[in-house]
Amino acid sequence: MAPRLGDRLSALRRQRFVGRDEERVMFRKALSAPSLPFNVLYIHGPGGIGKTTLLREYRHIADEEGATALSLDARNLEPTPESFLAALSAALDASPGISPVAALSAGPERRVIFVDTYEILAPLDNWLRETFLPELPENVLVVLAGRNPLSRTWRTDPGWQTLVRSLALRNLSPEESQRYLSGRQVPAEVQHAALEFTHGHPLALSLVADVLEQHPGQSFRPTDAPDVIRTLLEQFLQEVPGPTHRAALEACALFRLTTEALLTEVLDTPEVPEVFLWLRGLSFVESGPLGLFPHDMVRDALSADLRWRNPDRYAELHGRARAYYSRRLAQTHGREQQIVLSDYMYLHRDNPIVRPFLDWQETGTTVPDTASEEDLPALVEMVARHEGEESARLAEYWLRRQPASALVFRGTRREPTGFMTLLRLEDTTAEDREADPAVGAACRHLAACAPLRQGERATHFRFWLGRDDYQSVSSTQSLAFLKIAQHYLTTSGLAFTFLPVADAEFWNPFFSYIDLFRVPGADFRVGGREYRVFGHDWRVVPPLVWLDLLAQRELDPSPPAASPLSGAPPVPHFAILDETGFAAAVHDALRCFTRPREMRRNPLLRTRLVAEEAGPDAPDAERVSALQALIRRSAEQLRASPKQARLYDALHHTYFHPAPNQERAAQLLYVSFSTFRRHLKAGVDHVADTLWQWETTGRAGSG
Repeated sequence: MAPRLGDRLSALRRQRFVGRDEERVMFRKALSAPSLPFNVLYIHGPGGIGKTTLLREYRHIADEEGATALSLDARNLEPTPESFLAALSAALDASPGISPVAALSAGPERRVIFVDTYEILAPLDNWLRETFLPELPENVLVVLAGRNPLSRTWRTDPGWQTLVRSLALRNLSPEESQRYLSGRQVPAEVQHAALEFTHGHPLALSLVADVLEQHPGQSFRPTDAPDVIRTLLEQFLQEVPGPTHRAALEACALFRLTTEALLTEVLDTPEVPEVFLWLRGLSFVESGPLGLFPHDMVRDALSADLRWRNPDRYAELHGRARAYYSRRLAQTHGREQQIVLSDYMYLHRDNPIVRPFLDWQETGTTVPDTASEEDLPALVEMVARHEGEESARLAEYWLRRQPASALVFRGTRREPTGFMTLLRLEDTTAEDREADPAVGAACRHLAACAPLRQGERATHFRFWLGRDDYQSVSSTQSLAFLKIAQHYLTTSGLAFTFLPVADAEFWNPFFSYIDLFRVPGADFRVGGREYRVFGHDWRVVPPLVWLDLLAQRELDPSPPAASPLSGAPPVPHFAILDETGFAAAVHDALRCFTRPREMRRNPLLRTRLVAEEAGPDAPDAERVSALQALIRRSAEQLRASPKQARLYDALHHTYFHPAPNQERAAQLLYVSFSTFRRHLKAGVDHVADTLWQWETTGRAGSG
């Protein structure tokens, strides 16, 4: 008799089966044991994770072990006891009038009942647990496979706790995924992109292999394979209740962690509480202490689909999330602010320039901490191992000279896994600059090209490295960059930062994207090894403008090219005034306060203070209005104190609503002319000092 087509189909399916070694060993041991160690095996996991494929493999194992296998698919059943029993009778080929339980009890052989898509039988869960399963003989094993974990009732029942084994299916390992792709004849040189997209998800691996099989010689890019994305989404999104739920799922795919507050911001609908609960109940969405997050493969599929299908919606979600995160950054501090910043930076994970340079897999095992005296030998040893003894000597010098500048990254056992130093260059001495060529070069560059004004700071991230990976991409390096960004946003008076690297060619594309430019004048050599330095002038591109710039680049289909490694700093587009010139410009702005046309010539309009108030691309008229608002805001502070209110009155009658002359202003305030002049000078000095503080700290007060 010729072989059946079904047998050939079954053989081909089994030939492509990879992985699940532990699951197969466990199942085979259970079937071959003298008595079953459990009577219900419950397999659960998101759609496409391989539940059905594993059930097929289990059926083969059951055949090999001499057990009778019966298969039911809940998609072919009504969720009623009658429908379930009828389907089981048909699978058993039981005689009319014989109940399935009686038929299962008729022989001594071991039997296995496989039930796929168990989530459809949720209405039958209590009946199966309390009525049907207790009637089965002990030699019957029931294998259930569904998307959702077992209900709490199963897990808390003392009897079923012993008789049920729950098995959560995960993605295939990288090695298993590679084995599968190799079996599908996918060339080794294109496997990396497929693995990065699928994260080992079995269905995704299969679909990607199909695409590469149909287009031999091509590499795989998710944005070029909308059919794959659509198929994956169909698998996951079979029954999305409505457009608001779909929008919530798309948002969940773009954001690192989704909270109800964030959804309220981006969806602007009263349905948010209900939709958030729906998201939380999806089989491929997990709940963490800080919010919801989808399965990695689902996240990538949804994100790629949205960007391909509706780029305007993609940009809108980004914009609303950025607005939310910006407010939260201003409202938070310390660890909470670091979390918000992680959320903000996560918006860039899909960018092809950014993604390879950050470790997006958050394991939570590395945490930042202040350095202690006990850490010093381990930190110095790290530098010696990666940079040599001369660098190690300099590291020890700075760890003792500026101990508060060191930030240590600790692992699960609190041991240092890396560290970075944030040297305050404004506090260095001539001896410091002579001792370390890196600091000497940076200070010479500042003096020649970007002198610090009073109250301004410059930071040199002199050492930054991981214990095992040095300056390679790793969780430690990514956490260091996160702390660097937090330093940018929270350091009062920050004017300039320097970041040295051992491999400038590797980091240059990423640094160019995040607006760090080459500073050749700050390069240095230690221990025969050259280090190149990147920098940023925060008076030229302030932190808030910087965040907007990154947002524009994330959504720009043509991101900036990497800067030449020998390139010079960009030409400043903000005026950088010293304190004397700044005060003179404030006095001139006050004299022209009621004549906006004349204020357009004021150099304050080109400062970062006014740019942050009006917007970096605001026209002159809006910049004048912003400068007037800043001046009024600083003057209004005087009204809080009865003693200083007299200074405000002098400003008011001289500049804001001027009297015909200063003598008349003194008369209106019932003070002598000399007293009035003293009050006016003190008021002008207050406005100039306050605006200078806001200019150099990057924080304009709100009154």
